[in-house]
Amino acid sequence: MQNTAQAAPPSNGLSDAELKQLKDLQRANSLIQNHNVLVDHMYTADPSAHVFNGKVYIYPSHDIESKNEINDNGDHFAMRDYHVFSLDESSGKAIDHGVALCVDDVKWASKQMWAPDAAHKLGQYYLYFPARDQQGIFRIGVAKSDSPTGPFKAEDDYIQGTFSIDPAVFEDDDSSHYLYFGGLWGGQLQNWQTSEFNEQSTYPKNGEPAIPARVAKLSEDMISLSEDVKEVVVLDESGSPITVCDNNRRFFEGPWVHKHNGIYYFSYSTGDTHKIVYATGDNPYGPFTYQGVILNPVLGWTTHHSIVKHNGDWFLFYHDSTLSGGQTHLRSMKMAKLEHDSNGKIQTISPYEHA
Repeated sequence: MQNTAQAAPPSNGLSDAELKQLKDLQRANSLIQNHNVLVDHMYTADPSAHVFNGKVYIYPSHDIESKNEINDNGDHFAMRDYHVFSLDESSGKAIDHGVALCVDDVKWASKQMWAPDAAHKLGQYYLYFPARDQQGIFRIGVAKSDSPTGPFKAEDDYIQGTFSIDPAVFEDDDSSHYLYFGGLWGGQLQNWQTSEFNEQSTYPKNGEPAIPARVAKLSEDMISLSEDVKEVVVLDESGSPITVCDNNRRFFEGPWVHKHNGIYYFSYSTGDTHKIVYATGDNPYGPFTYQGVILNPVLGWTTHHSIVKHNGDWFLFYHDSTLSGGQTHLRSMKMAKLEHDSNGKIQTISPYEHA
């Protein structure tokens, strides 16, 4: 399943993001949506959903208009704050609980509050978020609140040992919490091929294993790591690591973990092939063996998701750019029912008719 696509973003002519947006602006009005937008008074993306006290809460990023150029570093994603939403099951809409955290209230952060996640422990709620520090390097921060809707108060510094983007917290059956993170291109994961940030991006050579996501167990305090960061390896059907050129299956960004019938499901975005895919394993660290596609490509350059169980059913939360007519940096979150078959395989979801 390998192909000859490059690991690094295009360097000549239009960026990958610009090319995708041009196509999407042309086809946006022709798509028949299979799932409704959850929020239509503002743009929301990267929805991380959790059930706290029997209620579904969603922690998305907040897309805003931007004059920044559209490029493969994601400079046009200029988000500055977070809103928390709860799901009104009777109407199918999400209730906006207002601003939960703003970049101006995070001492170490300079800009770009990208995809967040949340967790709960002993009456405290934790919001994990990426942002660029004062040197322009993405780090993962954490903020606390007594309420799932915030407001959240950020710690004075980022979580030591973290880097890149897209934090996702998985709580295992023993109440241990694991922090997953990582994203390529604008997410800077390719700049962390050693223990230090390198301004020069470094990608594996063709045929070599792809750059993996990262994971570390959180400490009891939920605001620090209890161990060194580890790599999350995804294997193919033969047991070999997915390679860098296999961009239909390799990790790009947006890690997420859920557990079903004792199996750990590691899901993620493939980036420039615009799919949500998954792999399975027998522990939170992996390795995970690739299984298939969860969500076919959406309208928009990015795709990002979460998976949550509520009242006995599983749901996929994701975003697309239909509400903005195909503008890749103005996205809206949606949800769809997710099905595991009798063998544990996830049935592929199409966001549109005939997708």
